[in-house]
Amino acid sequence: MKKPRIAVPMGDAAGIGPEITAKAAAALEVSEAAECVVIGEKTIMEQAIQITGAELDIHLIREPEEGEFRQGVLNLIDLKNLDKSQVVFGKVNGMCGKAAYEYIEKSILLASSGSVDAVATTPINKESLRAGGVPFIGHTEIFGALTHTEDPLTMFETNGMRVFFLTRHVSMREMLDLITKDRIKDYVKRCLKALEKLGVTGGTMAVAGLNPHCGEHGLFGWEEVHEIIPAVEELKAEGYPVAGPIGADSVFHQAAMGTYNSVLSLYHDQGHIATKTLDFEKTISVTGGMPILRTSVDHGTAFDIAGTGTAGEVSMVEAILLAAKYAPAFAR
Repeated sequence: MKKPRIAVPMGDAAGIGPEITAKAAAALEVSEAAECVVIGEKTIMEQAIQITGAELDIHLIREPEEGEFRQGVLNLIDLKNLDKSQVVFGKVNGMCGKAAYEYIEKSILLASSGSVDAVATTPINKESLRAGGVPFIGHTEIFGALTHTEDPLTMFETNGMRVFFLTRHVSMREMLDLITKDRIKDYVKRCLKALEKLGVTGGTMAVAGLNPHCGEHGLFGWEEVHEIIPAVEELKAEGYPVAGPIGADSVFHQAAMGTYNSVLSLYHDQGHIATKTLDFEKTISVTGGMPILRTSVDHGTAFDIAGTGTAGEVSMVEAILLAAKYAPAFAR
């Protein structure tokens, strides 16, 4: 059986991306599950291999099909876009930000052409992107723009629990204005379609409550009464498998126990806290609603430990394994 082929952009060279890429590429479970193609810079990946002690030989390729997919080989497309002497671990660097963007861009091109089945991304730094003149704030925005996808979906998966986000990088005050009946209905429909694309059928999506005890009929807020409950009721009437609102203090536990196949979190921290408390290292982000599949670690560049070789690779391994799990739905 053919293994899924996964593109791995190495991330910001001043952060831990190259190190966790090397460690993950050396992991037996990764080589058994997927064919990985790293997009990066040779001198940086050589340094990462030396720092981590990963037992890897770099095999330079121009196209994924040239790869030697076996244990101990790191297949690398070298974009030659960094001057290693100018890279300082733990420091914001426009050159690194621009290069990281170019690795992602190449990965998207490979996935869009069918040369790889999915992309598993490493951390990038928002300040470095800005310093490098990249007009995007993060991965989701880059993938949305380069795949021509308006408002991509973000889903976290950890230990079988799946959480989508109605709102993400906005203030709490702005978030309240975005919680509308129409937006909730649109997101639930799109999320259920994304799950179906991933092969997740059957079961019910739960919509998390916003206010304490879901507002207690207006005692603690009116969002449930005016927006959330009407959205859920209309969705049910239209035949969609959805429940809620369910109190945020219990809905994630219920989902983790299998009561629901997914949860629509209403704001960033609501779902982040739930998933990362359950299992921080194995919380993996999946960007949905796009023509290609992208998974990612859900941690940052960890500038404070970059270059020490101590960064754990568990999240990177999990991101690749999850990409391999869902890749058949996007197979070339």
